Amino acid sequence: MEKQPNQPSMHDELDEETLFIVSQTFKALSEPTRIRILHLLSEQECSVNQIAEKLSLLQSTVSHQLRFLKNLRLVKYRREGTTFYYSHDDEHVMNVLEQTIDHARHT
Repeated sequence: MEKQPNQPSMHDELDEETLFIVSQTFKALSEPTRIRILHLLSEQECSVNQIAEKLSLLQSTVSHQLRFLKNLRLVKYRREGTTFYYSHDDEHVMNVLEQTIDHARHT
């Protein structure tokens, strides 16, 4: 695969903003509750209440974690009436998560 003009390659020096985003993404993936939420959202769109129920979590815990994930643009939401439905928002990160889960399950 050829590098496109003005597209950074894996061998380019990392700028501070890129380093920060990468470290924050790995921070997001380092917390078990966020992993569980992202894994669920990779399979289906859910409201806060649905996530809380399916994962046996408090609604406040889910809301807090979704806020963190939304700030990193890892989840997005749509509003239907008074209910917000969340889904994953970054296929790259979801691929990393899926590959890491596959790696962990590989014996």
